[in-house]
Amino acid sequence: MKLILTSTKTNPLFKRREVEFKVEEPSTPSRSSVRIELAVALRVELNQVYVREMKTKSGTRTTVGVAHVYEDPKMALKVEPKHIIERNMSAAPAEPEPEPEPKPESKPEPKPEPEPEEEKPEEE
Repeated sequence: MKLILTSTKTNPLFKRREVEFKVEEPSTPSRSSVRIELAVALRVELNQVYVREMKTKSGTRTTVGVAHVYEDPKMALKVEPKHIIERNMSAAPAEPEPEPEPKPESKPEPKPEPEPEEEKPEEE
């Protein structure tokens, strides 16, 4: 994926940078992959980046969009609309679940052989 930052504006009121970007890729990239690329390019944590909008131009391999990069992730939760937060959180790569420990294969327990009955002397 080729990510190009086309413009960056600082918004001191919300303590964020408003970034416009362009991505050149054969298909429309996923929101999560764009979010990761922006975090890497801007050298910030993933939870500080919120992709607001992405549009793929018809007949081209170019996607343009807008993202907000916050200084403080808590500020983002106060300012960003709920649907934007949900889209970006659902687009976040899922943390790998720990694999369950393999269960030991249960072999059928052999049936205990019946013990031969001891002969008891008859009582007189």
